[in-house]
Amino acid sequence: MTATLDETRTPPRSGPPVRRRTSATTPQDRWVALGCAASATLLTWFVMHELLTSPGWLADLAVAYLLYLVMLFLVTRDRLGRLAAVDKLVSAVVVSGAIGLLVPLLFLLGYIVFKGVPNLRAGFFTHDMGGVAPTDPATATGGLHAILGTLEQTALALVFVVPLGVLTAVFLNETRSRFRRPVRIFVDAMSGLPSVVAGLFVYAALIMPPVAGGFSGFMATLALTMIMLPTVTRTVDVVLRLVPDGLREASLALGASRARTVWSVVLPTARTGVSTAIILGIARVVGETAPLLFTSFGSLAMNYNPFSGPQESLPRFVYRYIKEPLESAQQRGYVGALVLILLIFALFALTRLIGRKRWSKRRKAPRKTGATP
Repeated sequence: MTATLDETRTPPRSGPPVRRRTSATTPQDRWVALGCAASATLLTWFVMHELLTSPGWLADLAVAYLLYLVMLFLVTRDRLGRLAAVDKLVSAVVVSGAIGLLVPLLFLLGYIVFKGVPNLRAGFFTHDMGGVAPTDPATATGGLHAILGTLEQTALALVFVVPLGVLTAVFLNETRSRFRRPVRIFVDAMSGLPSVVAGLFVYAALIMPPVAGGFSGFMATLALTMIMLPTVTRTVDVVLRLVPDGLREASLALGASRARTVWSVVLPTARTGVSTAIILGIARVVGETAPLLFTSFGSLAMNYNPFSGPQESLPRFVYRYIKEPLESAQQRGYVGALVLILLIFALFALTRLIGRKRWSKRRKAPRKTGATP
């Protein structure tokens, strides 16, 4: 009888619980997601087309997506619990949002490549439009003057923006001045400045007066500087906040001044973030067209001097020809847009490569040790 009581009171032993991360994905999870998608599609078709009258494919897509999320949450909660269900739901929303942003971007890039590649020739990189007639075929397009203008204007803007942006970010993070708050408000306000306003300001202040120097690539540089500076400053500001305070405290404890700490500790630590800020600044201005309409004016011939006379750029080149009624002129615009995209990718890759090389050299540099007896 005692053995019988002990057997009834002792619960049956089970194996140890299997741990699983909520973010882990198994083949069964993939089949569940595929089944939920198929079920949501069939249920949407039955409700929207058999029971109701569908207003269009966009409404069908929205209903099917909501049904998919609901089904995925309920099935995952029944299988793995509420925590895993919430994780899968959020992951599905994030992935679908990324796909929704990626598809239009790939479509835009594919459209530009499809329109521009057939008419792109090596002569585009070797001569300008000085001797090209409007009725010539699009394969006779020359864009060397536009490429040179874009590179010169962007490089001059970087010469002004990088020191000013880094110094302003250091002022906002590494000092305790009472002017930090007004400067931060001013930078945030300038980040929302429309690009056309920057071009109009430079035109009204430096081009339209009788004593002004007139249209030039340098005037376009000033407008681009006004647009790029808030972007670089805000990005470097965020990066400097991520530098641990322990590094600053250790440097100050060793007797270094605050300026030396910023130069030798803070900025080298944030070097990768500063490179990212430069990339974002380039992306912000290299494709701008509105400020160039009022500042550089554009030209069909080569102008090596950005400080004298009108100068062409790739965004201005695209705007010039894409609005023409001739098909050959529009094809020239697509060729310019393709080269502009390739130039942006090349600048991004170059900036990343320079930052990565410097960081790898710094990591591989041998450390100096004390003298051995």
